[in-house]
Amino acid sequence: MNPFTRFLSRNQQSKPLHRLIEQCDRLEALVIRVYKGQQATLADEQEYAELQAWFQANYANWQEKLKPHWQKVLTGGKPPEQDPILRLLAAAAASNFVGDWVAMQHLPAMREALNRFVVAQNR
Repeated sequence: MNPFTRFLSRNQQSKPLHRLIEQCDRLEALVIRVYKGQQATLADEQEYAELQAWFQANYANWQEKLKPHWQKVLTGGKPPEQDPILRLLAAAAASNFVGDWVAMQHLPAMREALNRFVVAQNR
């Protein structure tokens, strides 16, 4: 888990929230790995398909809760036009992240929205 997100969520007992954070961490790591490595391995493609399936099955439970948080963050210096998580999951394959600087710019927005949500849950 991202160290700052771990710190923020330390008092959270919600297993579904921790699972969401875990999946966002996996997505973030995958995008960075593929972008920096300039290629997607078969394992990367398989992991991306698993992430897409998990988010397709589970993200509806979180989408509206995260919306007010991602609408307050910036992506590439501008407000995001869409949910950063959905933007990242819209790629047809992990290999699409090769050279995709816009995807990389959505990662901080995803993380910040997630962190803002966790902070709001702690209030």
